[in-house]
Amino acid sequence: EPRAPLGQVSELAEQLEERLFHRYGFHNGLIQERLQALGEVLQRVEEAQAELRRVCCTVEAAYQELCL
Repeated sequence: EPRAPLGQVSELAEQLEERLFHRYGFHNGLIQERLQALGEVLQRVEEAQAELRRVCCTVEAAYQELCL
C-alpha cells in the first residue's frame, strides 16, 4: 500500500477543515435566517389571535345585548 507523505495528509486535513468550516457557516446562516422568519410569522399569528379575541368579545357582547 502506498502511503501519502505526512505533509500531504496534513494539507488534505486542512482543506477538509476549511470546507467543513465554510459549510457550517453557510448552513448556520441559513438556519439563523429561517429562525428569524419563523419568529416574524409567530408574531403575526399572535397578533391575529389577539384580533380574533377582540372580535369574539365584541360579537359576544352584541349577542348578549340583543338577547337581554
